[in-house]
Amino acid sequence: MEITVITEPEISDEILAKLGELPTQTLIDGLWVDDWPQAMIHGARPVFPGQKMVGRAVTLRFVPHRPDIFKDKPKAEDSPEYVAFELCGPNEVLVASSVGPWESGGGDIKFYRLAQLKVGGLVTDGSVRDTAELKGYGFPVFAHSSTAKQGPAVMQPWGVNDVINCGGVVVRPGDAIIGDDDGVVVVPAAMAERVLEIAAEREEVEVVIKKELRKNPGSPGKYYPFNDNTWKLFEEYKSRGEA
Repeated sequence: MEITVITEPEISDEILAKLGELPTQTLIDGLWVDDWPQAMIHGARPVFPGQKMVGRAVTLRFVPHRPDIFKDKPKAEDSPEYVAFELCGPNEVLVASSVGPWESGGGDIKFYRLAQLKVGGLVTDGSVRDTAELKGYGFPVFAHSSTAKQGPAVMQPWGVNDVINCGGVVVRPGDAIIGDDDGVVVVPAAMAERVLEIAAEREEVEVVIKKELRKNPGSPGKYYPFNDNTWKLFEEYKSRGEA
């Protein structure tokens, strides 16, 4: 088993909460403006729609099953997934990289511990079992799908809090993980404050655009995507105290 120590600056609770108030698409825009790679975890969809999720990433890496890996992996409560669980709390999201979209990362018994810890959420590019039970656990779950398959015959948990690839996106421990009905976005810890600044302003601008289009119906193309007309309109609304 491999456990990595986090070296990035920690995102403050205040910044984390503010990121969680913004839609995922606006956060993607905030990253895009600064030429940061797209950061939506492909395949991670809300198992229970309508839930909002935000937290710092605790990562768990699965590897394909192999007899020697199974033999060498710590057992019982020292198994990597349980070690990762204990690093989680209300401001953390467990992010687990699977070996395939239909492979199970766990179900009701394993994830009951996450409910006890009141975790911020669970994300995987694989699947989860026992969704009828998970629904009552009270934390958001984002996954490729639900499944009846067992996981241990196919993959083993191995790395805890190292850099992982989840759904085609790099996730470092401590990154901000935000989820809503549109998907899950990873905001790198090093970019959190900058992304918040950009995304919050863009959200204000979009509110102004919709106000203007309600007052003067017409093509959104005049203001969207953002252009010189957009920023001129935004400044006009701000000068009147309407933005």
